Amino acid sequence: MKPEKKSPVSLNDQILALGKQAGRVRASLQSLQTTLPSQTLETLAQLESVLDRIGQRVAELEEERRSLLALADIGQAVNSTLEPDEVLRVVMDTIIRLTEAERGFLMLRDAGGEMVTRVARNWEQESINPGEFAISRTIIQRVIDSAEAVLTTNAQEDPRFGGQESIVAYNLRSILCVPLKVRTELIGVIYTDNRIRTGIFNEAERDLLQIFANQAAIAIENARLFASVRRTLAEVTELKNLMDNVFASIASGVITADVQDQITLCNRAAETILGHNTTDLIGHRLEEVMPTLSEDLRQHLDAIRRTDKPIVGVEVSHTLPQRGAVDWRLNLSPLKDADQTTQGVAIVLDDMTERKKLEAQRRLLERMVSPAVLDQIDPDSLVVGGKRVDITILFADIRGFTSYSESQSPEDLVSVLNQYLAAGAEAVLAQEGTVDKFLGDAVMAWFNAPLPQPDHTLRAVRAALDLRQAVEKLYAELPEKARLAFGVGIHYGDAVLGWIGTNKRLEYTAISDAVNTAKRIQENSSKNQILISREAYERVKTRVEAIPYAPLRVKGKQEPVEVFEVVGLKGQ
Repeated sequence: MKPEKKSPVSLNDQILALGKQAGRVRASLQSLQTTLPSQTLETLAQLESVLDRIGQRVAELEEERRSLLALADIGQAVNSTLEPDEVLRVVMDTIIRLTEAERGFLMLRDAGGEMVTRVARNWEQESINPGEFAISRTIIQRVIDSAEAVLTTNAQEDPRFGGQESIVAYNLRSILCVPLKVRTELIGVIYTDNRIRTGIFNEAERDLLQIFANQAAIAIENARLFASVRRTLAEVTELKNLMDNVFASIASGVITADVQDQITLCNRAAETILGHNTTDLIGHRLEEVMPTLSEDLRQHLDAIRRTDKPIVGVEVSHTLPQRGAVDWRLNLSPLKDADQTTQGVAIVLDDMTERKKLEAQRRLLERMVSPAVLDQIDPDSLVVGGKRVDITILFADIRGFTSYSESQSPEDLVSVLNQYLAAGAEAVLAQEGTVDKFLGDAVMAWFNAPLPQPDHTLRAVRAALDLRQAVEKLYAELPEKARLAFGVGIHYGDAVLGWIGTNKRLEYTAISDAVNTAKRIQENSSKNQILISREAYERVKTRVEAIPYAPLRVKGKQEPVEVFEVVGLKGQ
């Protein structure tokens, strides 16, 4: 069997043992009545007294050492974590172990300034049920009011508290309550008690607990600050994530650059527009990313630095290796921090390439189709078919174009043709009509659709007269052999107007016998002659100078078509 280890004998125990031994020697000598010099007995008595005093001092030092070790352990314990609830638990368990209390309560001020019990523990390191919070509110309030510790060895007999109901009702005896202060602010109290034993707390423990409370208060405050910082960090992180999501979802490209014009931030739209990923952009100079714009960009960046004002709506066209010709719109503004100090530049970049193409296509369509028609086009709801409406139809055909074309090159022929067709289209559009189509060297148009025009037949006649004048102006610009003319036919009637064709190929046009009639009238008109049907004439006869023309025998009609030749407008 292994011998039992003996507990080490402390220095204080050894000194006390020597003192006792000296006392026994002196007593033995006196009892033997041995003749000894009185000086020897006095020396032994002095030795005994000195050893006793040394023992007491060593005991005090030993107690101080234990207190310092306890404080060191406490400091390490309460500063071992920054979790508020864990700090409070460690603080309370350490206090109970240090003071040998039965129970301990730690209270902190809430947002309303009230003291609220945050943790309650017993000597078994178990949490106390809130229903068992039987404590002296009087003593706690005194500590709050005075910001000083309160110690009572027996509250039942203490004249300061003996008559208090809580002390009597709860049979409270030993109580020690100290304030928790951070600098000069009281943030809470530590309350410990023992309901069975009296005199378990003394002033040394009070002082030690107060020192510990100061450490604990700092630890609690640090934990609070850490929790606050963590909450703030979580909020900032959440806000940053939100901003990142918003930033990434912006359709416009967003680029920021510092005062050296190095890119510091860009979103996904900017990557797509510029044709580079983030790693190719961040840290690079703007001139490197957009070399073909370096001269224009430098000019604008210098202007922003000089004026500290934004520049809006800069439109540029250049070429990208990956995409070819592109059109961009840039808005540039100073990038400022919270102190309104300029830290660089922010650029909002919109790719206008597709929009420019669409605008060009619309401008082209507007030369052929009334803007009113374009405004009603909804690509998502186009339906094949149409509706019956009353319209005035106009056909205009270039006279002599076939013979002229035989002696011209295709390039010259197309150039001359476009000038005549443009004159016809502009005359129609000037009267807010709709150019349906170009049929070789002819123009088909109508009026009163898609928007109603009460005077639509008169508008058609005006368009024809304007066309005749426009042709005369062309003669001054064209060689004599290219001086051709229009023959015009106008008719009023109903037609089915709408989208004709299939879902893959649609055409907005008018279909009816009235359209065919207008075409036949035009085919029988002479050079620079305007013929209108009787149906059309009846609608404009009070405003138009017209003379009867020989009835026309036309294909598809059993009866001759009555027509009139337009001379001009009345009153002109």
